[in-house]
Amino acid sequence: MIPKTVISIFLDTTVKKISCLSSRFTHIDLALVLTVFLSLNLAVICNARAEVPETGRRQELAFSSDAVNLRAESRYHEILADYAKKKILDDDKLTLQRVKRITSSLYMAAVVLSPKTVNWHWEIHTTSDPGVEAYCMAGGKLLVGSKFVNALRLSDGELATLIGHEMAHAVAEHHRETFSEALLINPHPSNTLDRIMVRMDMDLSLQLKLSNLSNLQEAEADRLGMLLAKKAGWASADMVSFFKKLSKAEAAPSLNNSHPSSSSRLDMARQLAATFSR
Repeated sequence: MIPKTVISIFLDTTVKKISCLSSRFTHIDLALVLTVFLSLNLAVICNARAEVPETGRRQELAFSSDAVNLRAESRYHEILADYAKKKILDDDKLTLQRVKRITSSLYMAAVVLSPKTVNWHWEIHTTSDPGVEAYCMAGGKLLVGSKFVNALRLSDGELATLIGHEMAHAVAEHHRETFSEALLINPHPSNTLDRIMVRMDMDLSLQLKLSNLSNLQEAEADRLGMLLAKKAGWASADMVSFFKKLSKAEAAPSLNNSHPSSSSRLDMARQLAATFSR
């Protein structure tokens, strides 16, 4: 639920601006202008509570799913166009074929876990950009780094675990939750969804404030990703093997708390895999 302070600040500021406008143009109906203004500017704001599939964790969401997914799709295609221009989009054909084959079963598993994803237009591409490991944007827009996959020499089952983890972020609507939390941290009416998305990329202080939520989401995506891989028929041994490789490849621990430690992730994978075999 959006706190009353967010709505109050937004409305107070809006009324002041429109009152100023109305004083200049006496023929303007303040109530009519206010109605139109709010209908346009609150179109992407909602007051929703949700639960993460399987875990049941409660979420407070301030932006609509459609608005977040639409922005993500636009940004995703901008990224793809940039990589295509640089000739590093889908340039590793073997890896592209592998990820497409593997994700076909994961898509079906996602629908079982969260039926609303049946309406998503899933997309997956690869890039040889060495800075990309893998990620999935809201609404099911995936990008996998071929150099990362090849460097870790991931088997099909391990690759399914990686992709399942990224898909889990979208299935659990972590992006929508993060943008909503960012609005709650700084509930100013000028903080539209677009502005928050820009700040997420550039504002280190905001990233640090959101690090605890990020840590929780990463741990959740680990578990949900393994569950997706299991439902898709991949072996639990491959899931544990993926986290072993990830742990060995990890550089020095990060100074922030945005991700669980590699050792804790591996422990979780072993414990969850043990329950799969019962």
